[in-house]
Amino acid sequence: MKNHLPLAYFLEDLWSKGFKLQDEDVRFIYFGKNSTNATEWKTIIAVKVTLKYQHEFDPSFFIGVLEQIAKPELTTRKQVYQYLGKKGLAKKKLHKNR
Repeated sequence: MKNHLPLAYFLEDLWSKGFKLQDEDVRFIYFGKNSTNATEWKTIIAVKVTLKYQHEFDPSFFIGVLEQIAKPELTTRKQVYQYLGKKGLAKKKLHKNR
């Protein structure tokens, strides 16, 4: 199932779509996953959110997101995205009128 791809396949899929992470970025993603004891699906969400809001891989932003969503009380994707929405990182960016 595509929604349950392991982290390695997700990163490989990014590569095949033209988003080339540096080796050090991939190592940092795994370091963050291991240091926060995050599940692979939460790590994937943290990578997606980082790329969406930073338009590149930003290790500090990634680890901040991952630390927040690695909490054991967040058990579903819906809960994670609701939590991120409360923190200002909604699924869709809201464009403010200027």
